[in-house]
Amino acid sequence: MATLLLNADMGESFGCWTMGQDEAVLPFIDLANIACGFHAADPDTMRRTVQLAQQHQVKIGAHPAYPDLVGFGRRSLACTPDEIENMVLYQLGALDALCRAEGTRVHYVKPHGALYNDMMRDKHKLAAVMKAVAAFDISLPLMLMATANPAPSQDLATRHGISLWFEAFADRAYDATGFLVSRSLPDAVHHHPALIVEQARRIATGEPLSACDGSELRLQADTLCVHGDNPESIAAVKAIRQLLDTLP
Repeated sequence: MATLLLNADMGESFGCWTMGQDEAVLPFIDLANIACGFHAADPDTMRRTVQLAQQHQVKIGAHPAYPDLVGFGRRSLACTPDEIENMVLYQLGALDALCRAEGTRVHYVKPHGALYNDMMRDKHKLAAVMKAVAAFDISLPLMLMATANPAPSQDLATRHGISLWFEAFADRAYDATGFLVSRSLPDAVHHHPALIVEQARRIATGEPLSACDGSELRLQADTLCVHGDNPESIAAVKAIRQLLDTLP
């Protein structure tokens, strides 16, 4: 990618329960990661979110997860690589069917929550996700975490014949290796809009971040994840969009 694209998790409501502020965020992002029913969403929510993304000319990505509605997909499950491959394929097919009904398609894949984190630390789980992507549509990029050493992930992707989009986070704290600090630890999530926008600026311009141990961390990213589940984060999303649009 030539420029840093903004992505956000979308369509994470379920039935009459509302999560996020999708309509407020969509005008400011480039990529919508749409939940596929395992950690959030239902068929009605998924199709409605596809329609909203279409209205704003935002590219749609599948956001598959462990089957964990109660835990919002943030709990690691003891799934085998074969089970992971099949559950990712299942979710890709579900979202793509709704996309096709609206005259569009899935453009990329970004796993959610615990699955996303687990695959970054377990090459067998990462390979399972890559196998699912390659089997479904080998042209789809897989979005995964930009770390201090992306070479192992890139090598594995090359073996499976798929491309990668590396992702950084404006509102999360990092450790020295470029992995996200666990949400169970203090200060893992940034809440102050000024801090979020400054971290976005540093990622976009290639300047070092400050890891949780005080060391410098440089991340090479293709896309930046932003969240919009409260009024403060909506303001941050708008500010980041304005920032990226003014960068050379």
